[in-house]
Amino acid sequence: MKPVSNTLLSLVVITAVGIAVAAPLGLPPVPVPVNNPMSDAKAALGAKLFNDKRFSSTGLVSCSTCHAPEKAFTDSPLQTSVGVHNQEGTRNAPTLANAAYFKRLFWDGRSSDLEDQSRHPFVNPVELGLHDYLPILQIVRTDPEYVGMFRAAFGIEPAAVSMTEVKQAIATFERTLIFGNSPFDRWYFGGDKLAMSESAQRGFKVFMEDGRCQSCHTIEQNFALFSDNRFHNIGVGINKIREELVRLTPELLLAKARGINVDKAVLSNEKTAEFGRFALSERLDDLGAFKTPTLRNVAVTAPYMHDGSLETLRAVVDHYNNGGVTDPTDQVSDYLSGGIRPLHLSEQQITDLIAFMEALTSPEFASLATTPDAP
Repeated sequence: MKPVSNTLLSLVVITAVGIAVAAPLGLPPVPVPVNNPMSDAKAALGAKLFNDKRFSSTGLVSCSTCHAPEKAFTDSPLQTSVGVHNQEGTRNAPTLANAAYFKRLFWDGRSSDLEDQSRHPFVNPVELGLHDYLPILQIVRTDPEYVGMFRAAFGIEPAAVSMTEVKQAIATFERTLIFGNSPFDRWYFGGDKLAMSESAQRGFKVFMEDGRCQSCHTIEQNFALFSDNRFHNIGVGINKIREELVRLTPELLLAKARGINVDKAVLSNEKTAEFGRFALSERLDDLGAFKTPTLRNVAVTAPYMHDGSLETLRAVVDHYNNGGVTDPTDQVSDYLSGGIRPLHLSEQQITDLIAFMEALTSPEFASLATTPDAP
């Protein structure tokens, strides 16, 4: 898969608020920060950095280990990601496909842009495990190929290369990972009435009406991100610590006041991981809330949810159909977001809704599709 398209970069326009790059059917222009404009040279450099295992403490892990192109930029079918020394984290690797549109990165939204996001995994002891960024800079300042690529991308000599350029290159590469033109896009935005099956068309009706899915997985008039870029408690995970919340909450806040590394705590402590957005915002209405993931390519990026606890799309639909519980005998989670209540969908509606979600797969990932979930 090419890191960047010349056609894509040729369709760059300057707007009142920054830069935008044309995108495929079903997606809006790609937002690009003014201080990090797109270029082929920068994207190619970012792709090399993204795949370089030397930037881990063991020399065995890279960004692409958990965000593999051949797996729609996830590490499917792993429930949670595995870093250096085979350490297993607490979070399922979200796809980087179309991540350029996300207003917050990570499941808890701790980063506001791709540039900031790119720096965290390198120094997280559960991910790439470096103590600091010096090993990265030593490599890119001395490796002849990197020296030439940084000159081409930024016009700077080795001694001037800093983590700013490293982050900008990786973020530029990630902004080329734009995938639309799904059967849904061709049907809904392109007017091709045969692009989506009759079952998927019925599923779209369920999605918009009885399923109430569009409340969070939004569809606009001219494009669909299938995410509201907000945080919601949908009943996954928080029940694991509900009996300990009274004790754990002040402990977390005290640890933060003392300078705890939230990145490390979230990936290494399964209890802290369930606080969700609250671990950053400290707002009670964010307790157990996680970022709404995009539904694009959802059929090829199992398992699901922040902890990878739901293995199939059927399991996800059942969870919502049960009103935010995976097992109907479980207790309803505390602090559920508004609108999470039983849906009472029929078996036919569930089958059709799954067919609709399968129709959100872009052609680049169509070969990853498996047999549809049985009702």
